[in-house]
Amino acid sequence: MEGSGIGQFIPLILIFVIFYFFLIRPQQKKVKEHKAMVENLKKGDKVITSGGITGTIERVVDNERVEVEIAENVKVEIIKATGIQSLMGTPEVKK
Repeated sequence: MEGSGIGQFIPLILIFVIFYFFLIRPQQKKVKEHKAMVENLKKGDKVITSGGITGTIERVVDNERVEVEIAENVKVEIIKATGIQSLMGTPEVKK
C-alpha cells in the first residue's frame, strides 16, 4: 500500500518536468539574453522602446538610463532594463 502512494505523485512530477523544460527554462534564457543586450547598449545603436517608439541612442547616462533621440532635436531618457525592447539592424548577442 505504501508503494501506491508514491505512484500517485509520478504524474505530478512529470507535469512539473514538462513545465520546466517548455516554459520556465526558455523564459530564463530569454531574460538572460535581454539582460546581455541591455548591458551592451552604446551610442549609435538603434532601438525600439517597449512602447513602440524607435530611436538612436545618443548617450548612456548611467548604468540604468540612456538618452534616445526619437526625432531631430527630440531626446528622451529611458530606463534600460524596462524601456528597451530590442535592437534594430544589429546581430543579437548569443552566449
